[in-house]
Amino acid sequence: MTAKRPAKRRTTGSAVPRAKTRAKASPKASPKAGSRVAAPPKAAAARAKTKSAPGKTAARPRGRPSLREVVLGALAELKALDVRALDVRGLTDITDTMVVASGTSDRHVKSIADRVLQRCKEAGYRPFGMEGERDGEWVLLDLQDVVLHVMLPRAREFYALEKLWEGGAAA
Repeated sequence: MTAKRPAKRRTTGSAVPRAKTRAKASPKASPKAGSRVAAPPKAAAARAKTKSAPGKTAARPRGRPSLREVVLGALAELKALDVRALDVRGLTDITDTMVVASGTSDRHVKSIADRVLQRCKEAGYRPFGMEGERDGEWVLLDLQDVVLHVMLPRAREFYALEKLWEGGAAA
């Protein structure tokens, strides 16, 4: 139970954080070349820049790619054709990004969707659902913030999802 104390309680009674602050304060007065103490101010400045960057809605951990990057990377890896990523935040509350891609055959469509699913799970993103993988003509993968449609070219031409969502004619 003591390990789950709030941060305020841990720092008030402990002498260890004070010793660390004193140790950091003295080398700053006389910086040495190659000193490890000089790195934290740079790291703090870098963190401050990322926190105040405009247009960022939510901070994600370092080293973890965004869901959109994972999906587009997996599509490029399996050579999906005519990949289009549409920003639909102003048009619907269902998702932020809708990605439409094509495959050369039903087998290619299935393997593209499976690879995207695999890469998302590896990156730590949990999919909500997958539809159409049995037929392979049109596979829909719901990843919450990204919805992926992988289609055969004839189905893509018939349904014309890009025209529907790009034009803002969502009914």
